[in-house]
Amino acid sequence: MSSSMLLVKVTCMAMMMCMILGLPQTLSALTCGQVEAKLAPCVPYVTGIVGAVPQPCCDGITAVNNQSTTKDDRQAACRCIDKAAKALPGLNVDALVGLPSKCGVKLPFNLGPSTDCNKIE
Repeated sequence: MSSSMLLVKVTCMAMMMCMILGLPQTLSALTCGQVEAKLAPCVPYVTGIVGAVPQPCCDGITAVNNQSTTKDDRQAACRCIDKAAKALPGLNVDALVGLPSKCGVKLPFNLGPSTDCNKIE
């Protein structure tokens, strides 16, 4: 009787492992905190404190772009940027929209208030 109970336990464990390992990976590559931290060096430029885009800002935009590899990642990054931009006092929207091109980065979405993050592919 104990060997049949052991077999049931092993079978249950195997089924649980298959279910856990078979779950789709829905976690995004970047959290909002990570996106905000990577783009924090851009704040002085988009608020007009400095006239030139700081290199750490461009590095952050490049990192966000490189780490946003799936549709869900890109949509999540877009939402994070949108939320942070709306909360930023003194934001120059034109400066924000132009950041990727100033840094030589082609984002798969536009920065700015007119971007619908749900439509990003």
